[in-house]
Amino acid sequence: MAISVPPNPRDTEAKLSHILRHAARIFAEKSFAGASIRDISRATGISLSGLYYYFDSKQKLLYLIQHEAFTMILARLQCRLPSTSEPASRLRILVGNHVDYFLTHPHELKVLSHEEDVLEEPLHGLVADLKRKYYGLARKIFDEVAAAGLAPGLNPRVAVLSLFGMMNWVYKWHNPEVDPGSDELTDAIVRIFLYGVLPAAAAKDVGQVTISQGAPVTVP
Repeated sequence: MAISVPPNPRDTEAKLSHILRHAARIFAEKSFAGASIRDISRATGISLSGLYYYFDSKQKLLYLIQHEAFTMILARLQCRLPSTSEPASRLRILVGNHVDYFLTHPHELKVLSHEEDVLEEPLHGLVADLKRKYYGLARKIFDEVAAAGLAPGLNPRVAVLSLFGMMNWVYKWHNPEVDPGSDELTDAIVRIFLYGVLPAAAAKDVGQVTISQGAPVTVP
């Protein structure tokens, strides 16, 4: 009698990641409503029955894409934040973590931005819980920045959501052939967030903050 051998967990995880990356691209190109499971099957090279081993509906597939993205972003951020207690540096870690992930996962960001209201309950609520956790962590970092006197008088909710607006829209315009990479782009976003478009002389009067991965630098 043939013995059924369970799949290797590492192989299963790698195959699911393969499916999610291709599914995100298809949803980004065709939209969730316009894409079919057959499109995903053709893109991944996996049969329909093989796909349904990992999810039982297109809704579940969209959920897995969003869950994977937010889980990964949060895990990387929580791993990196303990490296410093300096508020501006922690802000840079927040921005850099977000920008770096989505420069390498632009299709996922488009799906998160354009298909966030498509999920039905209870899947929508599960993703919403992750988003609230991410917002809460960003809000905590902003509160530290405000307490350090770097963002006085700003409405915290407006400030944090505006920062997410800046970061989330990068996928729409970023061209790797002409635009800066993750580190330079992160510094630019942090500088604009903290000081807007102040001219160099005015920004220097503000003082020094740490926005790079090294020593404190004078804001140009």
